[in-house]
Amino acid sequence: MTETTTAAAAPADLGFDPDALREKYRQERDRRTRRDGNAQYRRAAGEFGYYAKDPYTPRAERAPLTDRVEVLVVGGGFGGLLTGARLREAGFASVRMMDEAGDFGGTWYWNRYPGIHCDIESYVYMPLLEETGYVPTMRYAPGEEIRQHAVRIAEHYGLYRDAVFHTRVTELTWDEDAAEWLVRTDRGDAMRARYVVVSSGTLSQPKLPGIPGIEDFRGHTFHTSRWDYGYTGGTADGGMTGLADKRVAVVGTGATGLQAIPHVARDAAHLYVMQRTPSLVDVRDNRPTDPAWAASLKPGWQRERMENFLAILSGEEVEQDLTQDGWTSTARLQRKMITGAVDTSVDPAERERLDELADFVKMNEIRARVETIVEDPATAEALKPWYRYMCKRPGFSDLYLQSFNRDNVTLVDTADHGGITRMTETGVVVGEDEYEVDCVVFATGFETGVSGVVSGTMPVHGRGGQTLLEAWGRGPRTLHGFCSHGFPNLFHLGTMQNANSVNFVHILSEQAEHIAAVVAAARKSGARYVEPTRESEQAWCDTILDVAVDNSAFLAECTPGYYNGEGTRRATPTSYSPGPVAFHRVLARWREGGGLADVLVDPAEPVEAMEASETTEGAR
Repeated sequence: MTETTTAAAAPADLGFDPDALREKYRQERDRRTRRDGNAQYRRAAGEFGYYAKDPYTPRAERAPLTDRVEVLVVGGGFGGLLTGARLREAGFASVRMMDEAGDFGGTWYWNRYPGIHCDIESYVYMPLLEETGYVPTMRYAPGEEIRQHAVRIAEHYGLYRDAVFHTRVTELTWDEDAAEWLVRTDRGDAMRARYVVVSSGTLSQPKLPGIPGIEDFRGHTFHTSRWDYGYTGGTADGGMTGLADKRVAVVGTGATGLQAIPHVARDAAHLYVMQRTPSLVDVRDNRPTDPAWAASLKPGWQRERMENFLAILSGEEVEQDLTQDGWTSTARLQRKMITGAVDTSVDPAERERLDELADFVKMNEIRARVETIVEDPATAEALKPWYRYMCKRPGFSDLYLQSFNRDNVTLVDTADHGGITRMTETGVVVGEDEYEVDCVVFATGFETGVSGVVSGTMPVHGRGGQTLLEAWGRGPRTLHGFCSHGFPNLFHLGTMQNANSVNFVHILSEQAEHIAAVVAAARKSGARYVEPTRESEQAWCDTILDVAVDNSAFLAECTPGYYNGEGTRRATPTSYSPGPVAFHRVLARWREGGGLADVLVDPAEPVEAMEASETTEGAR
């Protein structure tokens, strides 16, 4: 259906009543809303800290470090790896990588649950493919292949040389006289670094549901991000023979649940799927990489494909869709959460109406797919998602819905009870019904948007002893999301006051290139340090507010989830609303237009605008 016919159609012509759908969405939202919001979860810390322990790599003892490096990169996921790689390309030999995990990989180090794959096409998701001479084996690569690619990047760029693992920063303190950071860690280190780049991520700390009696359960429990193959047997490809005589409950039906549940369903004696909110499940259509296609690729193919994907999702005009997947076909519907260019030729109110109708059409297709696949009508009804397309991150699977046609799988809808009521020594209780199980697997996700800097678990003391949390008492204050006044030579990667996209690795790639360019310019000019002025910081904060798109009304209507703080959060602008492509143009113009001169303090040489070739091809 075209936009024109959708706009003109009456409810009878549409085949559905928009008012009735809106009311249905609100009823389903209200069934799931809890007053405690995010407080319904508990951290994997203290008495529950064992849920976050590293089950994959033994911790090696070492002496505390008191040495000095030029750049310390905190975080060994793709953000940190990309930063390290770009710094190496810029000629930096003294780069130390640090991570709490036992190796590189970030979320792909921790998540090794059965069925794990990326949900973004691997040719655009897995970075530095051409640089490392690798082509993924599948359109949506399995997790272990992605983890091994992280190792490949680290080896290719020599990032293991000074790396330290199983190490967490406990304090950063700026030494004004030495113009460097004193870095203390939980391993007794007191190292120094001229520059510190924080890319510790927000998808590494598992969260647990605050279920009463969770500590009373006498069976086995673990979180999906620390999958216990010692208990289940098998591998990420399945074959979990240890579950053959076990009754298992999986709690959570988000992106992780969609992938793990089919494997548990196949291998367990019985599986109870504990669902509060059903996921949107679209077609995945994974397949092996065509060798002929791989052989036909020309130099620059990955950059072209990445930028094409990002442009489509950002609402930019493109001549061709190189990916043609579930993401690019729904780019218009993603504007509510992943901002970008919009059609300004249409009145905003009319555009909102058209977008909502298009959303209804797509979600009706998603719900019809459930009916087509799931044989039991009551189960199918409980699996239907009643909310707008971007209220939750869309899911893709050709196996998940089919799992509910198995005799050994039971769907337990917990919506009317706000989730699981309690746990006993032998099982899980929902309402008045108890389900006796031998094992409970928590597929309950991660703490989101809570890095060590923001949470305060990694205190940062800047000039004059002021802490970063004090400086950000009324919200983050940065220039372009990367650095703050009063905290020289400190850079952040993430979504704060810059841009975002569903292909977050592309965002991290652009951020890494920008940070490497700034640090390289500082070294070239002999600057004492990098620090934005208070005025430039304020100007960027003002810009974020000036261009902000208010999506609070959309979030308020959404089913509870991490996008809207479990139904309690009101949106505050934290990203550059014109979208990532526009933001990357801003960065390129800033570098090429002399912006560096405003952040390089006391340079020995004049700071000149960088040529486009020095800024990794400028705006491209």
